[in-house]
Amino acid sequence: MTVRQAFLFLSVSLIAVILLLARQWPSVHWAWLLLAPLLLLGLYDLLQKKHTILRLYPLIGHFRYMFEGVRTEMQQYFVESDTDGMPISREFRSLAYQRAKNITDTRAFGTVFDVYRDGYEWLNHSLAPTDCNKDDLRVQFGGAACKQPYSASPLNISAMSFGALSRNAVMALNRGARLGQFAQNTGEGGISPWHLQDGGDLIWQIGTGYFGCRTPQGDFDAALFTEKAGLDAVKMIEIKLSQGAKPGHGGVLPASKLTQEIADIRHVTMGEDVISPPAHSAFTTPTGLLEFVARLRELSGGKPVGFKLCVGDKREFLGICKAMRDTGILPDFITVDGAEGGTGAAPVELTNSVGMPLRGGLHFVHNALRGIGVRDQVRIIAAGKVFSAFHMLRAMALGADTVNSARGMMLALGCIQSRRCNTNNCPTGVTTQNPSRYKQLDVTDKGVRVANYHHATITALIELLNILGLRGLNEVRPSHITRRTSQEVVMSYDQIYPCIAIGCLLRPETVPDDWKRDWDAARAKSWR
Repeated sequence: MTVRQAFLFLSVSLIAVILLLARQWPSVHWAWLLLAPLLLLGLYDLLQKKHTILRLYPLIGHFRYMFEGVRTEMQQYFVESDTDGMPISREFRSLAYQRAKNITDTRAFGTVFDVYRDGYEWLNHSLAPTDCNKDDLRVQFGGAACKQPYSASPLNISAMSFGALSRNAVMALNRGARLGQFAQNTGEGGISPWHLQDGGDLIWQIGTGYFGCRTPQGDFDAALFTEKAGLDAVKMIEIKLSQGAKPGHGGVLPASKLTQEIADIRHVTMGEDVISPPAHSAFTTPTGLLEFVARLRELSGGKPVGFKLCVGDKREFLGICKAMRDTGILPDFITVDGAEGGTGAAPVELTNSVGMPLRGGLHFVHNALRGIGVRDQVRIIAAGKVFSAFHMLRAMALGADTVNSARGMMLALGCIQSRRCNTNNCPTGVTTQNPSRYKQLDVTDKGVRVANYHHATITALIELLNILGLRGLNEVRPSHITRRTSQEVVMSYDQIYPCIAIGCLLRPETVPDDWKRDWDAARAKSWR
């Protein structure tokens, strides 16, 4: 029994005793005594630091934890589907909470999934398990042109800006990153003092608004960039082309969440919604993108530089591939975001109906780089609804070197998915700029929870590698995963997602037929 549960039990017991006494001696004003246990419980709620909801909502917040306990028992009855039919239950949400709190995450009575349902997937285990070493899972970022390579964890924090998140949430994530030795992506909102508070590794994301490195007119400012890119905490730089949840839209920070501090960090004016342009002004072509990559690498002193996108028109990405071939400039990494990725604010049409889901986009980018013969020189990061070690392994089977998670990390922070991110009224202090709310999120406790979630998920990833009989992430193959495509048919991932030959896009006669139309239409010096 936890301290919270003990306090609640004691308070309820005292109330029950008082009610019995009042029944025996009704002339006594026992009603006044009923307030004492409630006041003591409320005082405990305000003083404890582990549960943000109780600090914000004393007494009534306990109902949430009662319902959470019931949900754990009934979660098998609430099964949803992701964008292409693979079952995802609320079990994965509970998994993040349990791992963050160091609660045992084993299950009784077997899987909650219907294993004969179309879309069910499983790993092909080995009868000769191995013993993989955690230290061997680090992934090196930085190609031949990079002077300051970075050794990354297989699992890192996906892009979430200060502004979208509260200062305490940013600090807690950064503390977790330092404790667990993984990286935090700043999101396009720039580097804030809260990103630097605990010394966790940072991936600085540069979006179309160039927040933190922009001129008063909103253009890229090389001097400001050089100053901040030189910070020891900044390990890599990511150019954001598009985001899975709202590709082609640009970021949105409502005016209700804009404080003077955020305005100063982003170099924007107060009183208006902060909206990133849909496209970059520093470059207008695939070749220009790669020249910008090379420029940022030089200005940062040789740190790894890459870009992030959600795949849309295939010929546009193939245009980038042709630009790589023509210029000889390679990004150090490419982050592939899936359309199923989350956001704090976006039109429904974009979140539901624009952009390629992660698995298709990841497989395409992996193959395109193979096709021009540079896959071994460019790392791929995958992002989009990743909760568990199986989700990580699935992405790696399709070509990812590492994985970013936003949703899982937010759940570890205490997010309850109230979907109030864009209103400034987040009930857990995670996505609000209201001091009375975000100050109740305890940075020390939540930072440990973020590190716990990361550690437990990496431990599970190691166990899966051992079960597969592998000794490292570089040995993961599509053949390790099988999917039921119908009641009668099962196929391995290497059948569903076949790879093209290395270098086959470099000669007209070897371009695969189903790639020819997009490859021929792609232009290095024009998006269209």
